Amino acid sequence: MGLAAAGLGVAGAGIWLAIRNAAPVSIASPPEVAADVRAEYLRAWRAYKRLAWGHDELKPVSGTYQEFFAPGHPVGLTIIEALDTLHLMGFDDEVDLGVQWIDKNLDLDIDAPFQVFETIIRVLGGLLAGHLATKNDMLLVKAKELADRLLPAFTKSPTGMPYRYVNLHSGAVSVPENYVAEVGTNLSELGMLARLTGDDTYFKVAKRAAQAVYERRSPLDLIATTIDVESGRWRSGVSVGPQPPVDSYFEYLRDGYQLFGDRDLLAWFQTLTAALQERQWDTVDGRHWYRQVQFQTGTLINNRESELSAFWAGSLAEAGMRKEADQLLDSFKSVLDRYGLFPEEWDYTDMSIVDPSYQLRPEYADACLALFVVSGGADLYRQRAYQLYQAMKAGCRVDNGYTVVTDITARPMTQGDLTPAYWFSENMKYFYLLFSNTPRFDYQHNYLSTEGKVLVGLRPRS
Repeated sequence: MGLAAAGLGVAGAGIWLAIRNAAPVSIASPPEVAADVRAEYLRAWRAYKRLAWGHDELKPVSGTYQEFFAPGHPVGLTIIEALDTLHLMGFDDEVDLGVQWIDKNLDLDIDAPFQVFETIIRVLGGLLAGHLATKNDMLLVKAKELADRLLPAFTKSPTGMPYRYVNLHSGAVSVPENYVAEVGTNLSELGMLARLTGDDTYFKVAKRAAQAVYERRSPLDLIATTIDVESGRWRSGVSVGPQPPVDSYFEYLRDGYQLFGDRDLLAWFQTLTAALQERQWDTVDGRHWYRQVQFQTGTLINNRESELSAFWAGSLAEAGMRKEADQLLDSFKSVLDRYGLFPEEWDYTDMSIVDPSYQLRPEYADACLALFVVSGGADLYRQRAYQLYQAMKAGCRVDNGYTVVTDITARPMTQGDLTPAYWFSENMKYFYLLFSNTPRFDYQHNYLSTEGKVLVGLRPRS
């Protein structure tokens, strides 16, 4: 695709009030933005190395850390999440340092329950992306070991839908009540592992779980949010559309087709997406959203929207629904214009905030990148992403990197104390890919997972 420089002038003020309601957003040249993103990433990475090395997540305000999966059992989550982003940005010494830590310190024989979904998309996905970036076989060996320790969540389930937790040491499973996103967001990582190892078992268990959800759709072709993986019975009756806790299930049906050519997955995606558009697509004051409805009847339940569903604009674009994709992205931009940063949740009928926190979420930037790629490099999507980048710098930047915001409506915004590991995997990767035109990424043939892991399209060090 053509990735010509935007040529949109000099960057404006870096405070959110200066960019609020700006249309279009004036940005610096793409190379300047990419250099700034890279410098900011390195600043935060060095803070993690100094204050939290080997631990899961940095708490940049207090200068401490926390573990994500199990207290007392760090797995170096930020290191694993960061590998392919560091590679794309050309921080090769940092990649090597992270790989060395994993080789010497990552012991997966942990006597504690791990959340299957998060472990797959973050740890397994990170190890796979790291392997693809470096060609280091140790990372693939670790990935296979981890998947084997997770498999009991699937194989011990009567329906094939995974239990929510599995003990990595004993294989004991727990919590049969699971969310659809957690049941069905496994195809990309397990399928890629199957491809790399030649063992199709991993793809088969992921597809069986996705199919089990699909077969339990309502007569309206809608699915609810929560299901008992032992009985196969729904534990809720709400269809939230492409919002949590269902969101990435839809995404991975199409992704599974894109990656592996499985036409069953494409058919399931098309059926469910058609139902979403017919039953839940809503228009209020010229903005487009997805209403939440009773999944058996289609009766309206509420009009809440989540920042996490912004990714769906990218999925729609990749599925050939460009008009709807742009309409949805425009709607999310209106929220960014109004509030400066995204609240976690709002009521789209009157745009009132339900949850005022900003969790450094990456979904809007993710959608901007997807539309940028699909469009062949349209500058509009750079502008959209740059608005969020500047707002994030204004509201979340601290001495030791970036932190979440607990209340975006306060002046100044009230900051929390956490750099989620996904910030190193997603947010800054999306911004960098949008502006850098890096030779380490194939802009025409690529795939990024729901956690931003590049599983197709990484190019080696020159």
